[in-house]
Amino acid sequence: MTFVDVVDRIAMADESDELTLDRMFESLETMPVPEGIKVEIVEGNIFMSPRRDTHWEIIRRIVRALEDTFGMDVKVKSDVRFDFPGYLNGFCPDVVKLSADAEQDARGRWSFDDVEFIAEVISKRTAVNDYGPKKDAYARAEVPVYLIADPYTGRCHLYTQPKDGEYISELTVAFGAEIELTGTDLELTLKTDKFPRG
Repeated sequence: MTFVDVVDRIAMADESDELTLDRMFESLETMPVPEGIKVEIVEGNIFMSPRRDTHWEIIRRIVRALEDTFGMDVKVKSDVRFDFPGYLNGFCPDVVKLSADAEQDARGRWSFDDVEFIAEVISKRTAVNDYGPKKDAYARAEVPVYLIADPYTGRCHLYTQPKDGEYISELTVAFGAEIELTGTDLELTLKTDKFPRG
């Protein structure tokens, strides 16, 4: 079955057979998606993006900073599905830190209500999602801290203080500088001097 077949099959759901994130992801699981490809559903649209070394190096450094601050038992996830507010938003963020008391539901899923921090590392083809609809969904979900690391521009964008569906505070920092998160629930300083570019 090809990707087009799966999308066509999903699209042909009639009114009595409601289109849901679960049905979309179940159909995608039957596809031979190559290893190293991230799959997300943003506002009902399916996006696939390849992982690059640069991408992973930044993710690894962010996860390490969280582990150094909160210990090895910190609830950190990467590329795990979270359903967010809005129309068919099934995101797999690059880095998610959950509250210490977060628990999976009966279906084995984590709730966006328990998310304390999200970091996304920009991929060229999906950057518009991270800066647009995903940022909006995170603000609506009141994710306290959202960080975008953009290796193409060599900048990080930090969004905090979600209110009424948008982030009130935005800070842009060039790679090489430290990102001060001590005024947030994270209480850490994130070093970006070893974040690779390009």
